[in-house]
Amino acid sequence: MKKIVVGILLGLLWGTCLAAQASSAMTVDAIVTRANHMALYQGVDSKGNVSMTIIDKAGNKRVREFSMLRKNSDDSDRNQKYYTLFKRPADVRKMVFMVHKHADLAKDDDRWLYLPGLDLVKRIAASDKRTSFVGSDFLYEDISGRSPEDDYHELIETREKYYVVKNTPKKPESVEFVYYIAYIDKKNFIPMKMEFYKKGDRAYRQIEALQVDAINAEKNGQPVVYPTVTISVAKDLRNDSMTKMVFSNVAYNTGISDRIFSERYLRRPPRDAMR
Repeated sequence: MKKIVVGILLGLLWGTCLAAQASSAMTVDAIVTRANHMALYQGVDSKGNVSMTIIDKAGNKRVREFSMLRKNSDDSDRNQKYYTLFKRPADVRKMVFMVHKHADLAKDDDRWLYLPGLDLVKRIAASDKRTSFVGSDFLYEDISGRSPEDDYHELIETREKYYVVKNTPKKPESVEFVYYIAYIDKKNFIPMKMEFYKKGDRAYRQIEALQVDAINAEKNGQPVVYPTVTISVAKDLRNDSMTKMVFSNVAYNTGISDRIFSERYLRRPPRDAMR
């Protein structure tokens, strides 16, 4: 009987050790890779409508409404394309923002902005990607995403619900922040909050996911569910302004044509973007 009890205790101890090893086996690179996929690359493509409300320090509001199309150029979470068509208000109607994102760090992403009032196609320089997205508290780079390869990553804390990862830019001269902290949900690996810091550990901006919904779709004829951020807020902590984005009619794997993501369609928005 004693041998049986000892055997059970050893088995429980060994099982506990294996569980502990499994929970700590995930490297920070693996965490960041999964978080990048969940935030930006779920499905072959996706589309949805966005209502963006910009609120300044005095409480004044401006609303922007647009449709966004996204398509992966490969299945390795690297190259990707975005097409954003503005619908309201009148001063931005038919304005288009398009991105061809390149994973190769030696090649800058291609970004275009079509201004219908001037009938002008403007190329957005790499140095401008961290400037305000149409006057909001989101930046151009926030919309299409920052490559994990741009930063060094350090797992600084593991909480009950989150992995807390510190991200330090490899080229600090190319950005305005010294580092940013990402709080990544341990269950679905969605980044729930990002805090950006300047010198002296001064937090100056923050992006937070306020709502995550399960979006039903199909992949290869099989049902699949994609956890998706449907409400997010960006805050500028220096001037107390904030921008809220609410996503609706989100759909995945819709068969978006690759030809949409060309300069030809900057002036001629496709039906997929108009709906």
